[in-house]
Parts: sequence; C-alpha cells; structure tokens
Amino acid sequence: MTENGIEQVYRAEYGRAVAVLVGHFGDIDLAEEAVQEAFAAALPRWAEDGVPPSPAGWIITTARNRAVDRLRRESTRSGREAAAVREWAAGVAVSAESEALAGGGATGKRVEDMADDQLRLIFTCCHPALAPAARVALTLRLLGGLTTGEIARAFLVPEATMGQRLSRAKGKIRDARIPYRVPRDEDLPDRLGAVLAVLYLIFNEGYAASSGPGLTRDDLAGEAIRLTRLLVALMPDEPEARGLLALMLLIEARRPARATAEGDLVLLADQDRTLWNRDHITEGQALLRDCLRRGRPGTYQLQATINAVHADAATAAATDWPQILQIYDHLTAVAGGPVVALHRAVAVAEVHGPALALAVVDGLEGLERHHVWHTVRADLLRRLGRKEAAVAAYGKAAELTANAAERRYLEWRAAG
Repeated sequence: MTENGIEQVYRAEYGRAVAVLVGHFGDIDLAEEAVQEAFAAALPRWAEDGVPPSPAGWIITTARNRAVDRLRRESTRSGREAAAVREWAAGVAVSAESEALAGGGATGKRVEDMADDQLRLIFTCCHPALAPAARVALTLRLLGGLTTGEIARAFLVPEATMGQRLSRAKGKIRDARIPYRVPRDEDLPDRLGAVLAVLYLIFNEGYAASSGPGLTRDDLAGEAIRLTRLLVALMPDEPEARGLLALMLLIEARRPARATAEGDLVLLADQDRTLWNRDHITEGQALLRDCLRRGRPGTYQLQATINAVHADAATAAATDWPQILQIYDHLTAVAGGPVVALHRAVAVAEVHGPALALAVVDGLEGLERHHVWHTVRADLLRRLGRKEAAVAAYGKAAELTANAAERRYLEWRAAG
C-alpha cells in the first residue's frame, strides 16, 4: 500500500481508533500515541503483506495492544488503566493478525459501540469548560486526525503554540475530570449546540479564511463536512445536525465560482452559476426537506433554507429576495443578534432599497471592528451615490480584514 493510501485510511479511521481507545483506557494521550504507533507499523507491514480485510480493525487492535504493552511497562500507573492491563493480561486481548484476517471486530465491540465511542469523544472535545479555540483544535486533532502542524498552519499560529493549546485542553479534560460521555437528555440541546458551533466554525474558516493569502482553505471545509456527516450518522434524529450539513453543502457548492483563476474574490451576484456543484445542491436540498418535515426548525435549518433559495435561482436577478427576507425575519425571531441583522439588511436592500437597509446597518451596535459590517455599509453607500463615504467604508473594511484576497477586492472597490 502506498503512503497516499495509508493517509486515506488515516483520515478516515484515526478518529474512530482514538475514540475506541479512549473508551478503553480513559487516557487521551495514551490513545493518541498508540494509534500513531499503529499507523507507523502499518506502512511497512501493509506494503509487504498487502492491506488486511479490515484496515480499521487492524489499526485499532494493534493500537490497543501497543497501549497495553506501554501500561505494563509503566508499573506506577493505577486505577482504571491498571484494571485494563489486568483484563488484557488475563487473556482478553487477541492478536492483531488473527482479528485483521478475520476482518471482524477489532476490539470485540459492536459497530454501535464504536459509534458511541466517537459520539462521546465529540462531546468531550466540545465541552463548554474548554475555551472555544481549544475545542476547535482538539476536534480537528482527535476526530479529524490533523497533525498539530496542519492545525497550526490552518490558523496561522506557530506549531509550538498550537501544541501548547492542545496540551492544555487535554490537561483540562484530565484535571477537571470532564466526563467522557454523551450528555443527559435534558442537557443535550445546549451541548449539541456547542458541537455544531465548533463544526460550523471550522467550516467557515475553510470556506472564507479569516486571514492568510488565499480566499479559502479547502482542507478545513472538507474536514468540517466530513465530521458533520459523521455526527449526522451518529445522531440521525437531530434535525439541526442535518440542517448544518445541508447548510455546509449548499454553501460549499458555490466554491468553484467564488474566485477567479488568479484567486480574486467573485461576489455571489457575479458568479457563473453553471460552475456550482449540483451534486452538493441536490444533497443539501434533500437533507433540508427531511429536516423541515420534522417540524423542529432551528438556526442552521433556516440558514440552509436561505441558501437553498439562492441555489434555486438560475441567475442573480431571479433570486426570490422577498422569500429570503421572510426567512430572515423567522431567523431573527429564533436567534436574533447583530450578525443576523446585518445579513438581513442585505435582503432588505434588495426588497425595500438601500436607504432603508443603511438605516438598519447604522443602527447596529458592536460590529464596528468587523470588516463585513463596513463592507455591507460601503456597498449600500455606493448604491446611494454617496461616493466619498463609500470609499472611506471600503478602505476601513480593507484595513480590518486579514485575508489578502478580500483586501484586494475591497481596495479595488475603493479605487473604482
């Protein structure tokens, strides 16, 4: 098997393997190290003997046995880990080779149990006791399998800084004894919201990078979609999880048209819609229809509905802006706030004109340090013929953004 093939298995199975081992031993560091050792062992072994019938099973079993060997060597360990050692030493563990050849349960667990392990790990990574930045980093590391260096590059921080962030997050889980479990039913809505927010944050950073030379970071957007698919598979009856996946797919469908060959930004109104990914749109709309049939609308479902309306329009001029404004009114009632109000103002401009929209934007508080607020305001001023004010607003937006592609567009707007 090639290194590229190993990497594909790594991306697909790393999170599941870590989740299973954390479930066994209750130690994130031990689980990570053992899984990494298993993948290192797989490369020469699979190149010589071929890929086993169950690559995931081989990895999980090998990692489990490596963890047991390490615990046996560390005689000072006690508690749950010592109990695990005694259990495996008594003969519960079987060889990685025999299980992999059988192609079956790598740990003696049912598929449903492995899914439970992954679900518990997702909620552990996104526990409210952790800082938001730590939740994102830990989710990408433990469930996405991204290296510390990859996460650091994605968020433009030194690798050492990201390593410290991950280490502190894992230490917080250990020291605060954050439980490795799915929340109780009464706590689930709030906790699920935190998980969805982390996944959406990862997606947004990939689709519209907050900083750096490129407009997007395709790897992060793709990873967010993959992890959200996993969550939907684990929690199929949660409409907001489906709504988030639909939202991601409908937005991601526009990626091929969002930038020129030189990497310059293309606004939604100017995009070549024949380039949009119809498979993503079809899947997103099907997910959304399933959500709406459940009759439990939430913020992600409503945002997905707005993007579905955009996807239905063959041209920008054909966009049903009154319907979009109506959905924004519903979204405001469900989850109001200045950011929602800012995006709603764009729809107000299309339905009622830029003057009314500008009054809405100027009445918002707390967004003056965000470049999007200045960008929306600049566009409204331009449409009203207030040239000097528009130039100043475009300039302020360009000053505040850390994304080079966005900055080029805003500077071009100001100059034009």
